[in-house]
Amino acid sequence: MKKAVALISGGADSATTLAIALQQGFEVHAISFDYGQKHRIELEKSKLVAQKAASHKVIKLDPTAFQRSALTNNNLNVPKYDSVDQIPQKVADTYVPARNLLFLSYATSYAESIGASSIFIGVHKEDFANYPDTRPEFIKSFQEVVNCGTDAQIKIYAPLIDLDKDGVIAKGKALGVDYSNTITCYKPDDQGRSCGKCIACLVRLAAFKKNNLVDTIPYRQNP
Repeated sequence: MKKAVALISGGADSATTLAIALQQGFEVHAISFDYGQKHRIELEKSKLVAQKAASHKVIKLDPTAFQRSALTNNNLNVPKYDSVDQIPQKVADTYVPARNLLFLSYATSYAESIGASSIFIGVHKEDFANYPDTRPEFIKSFQEVVNCGTDAQIKIYAPLIDLDKDGVIAKGKALGVDYSNTITCYKPDDQGRSCGKCIACLVRLAAFKKNNLVDTIPYRQNP
């Protein structure tokens, strides 16, 4: 069976991406990253998301390398908004510098080591304005790096890259993804309830609404 490495965060996007990779017949080896993120519950959710994968690793990185971001620096607050329309169309405070560059680099080394021909990453177009390492030109450029910097033919797949978040949810539901096992929030509380006000929560809630679906994960307030 052909092998693939999939980046799994515990969120809706990576859960959908994993389902796509499995549908395409890949033996999927999932990897997640502990980089000192405040929303550490996503690492527990990643284990649930990855249950259908052939294997799952959680890779620990030095958190001091990521302190510019509101996701990792305790002195920086995760921004909150009242609606999707309020989200600024610029690089977000929750952007973790070059995170996907590091994640994909590790995934490439792992893929080459285990003989995997593909790497799956769940970036989508609704993130392009806020997160530069999700954009098509980044994925294309990284593919070129892989082509010239490895001794293998490894394809980077971003199957959601042409979809808005509502398209991601629609795709996942069609594939039978159980989103109750995921979390998207950047600042959940100690009980694991999502805040409903960060960029990730607002985009997720809007996507479920557009699909006429109820998001069954717990929120601190009824969204």
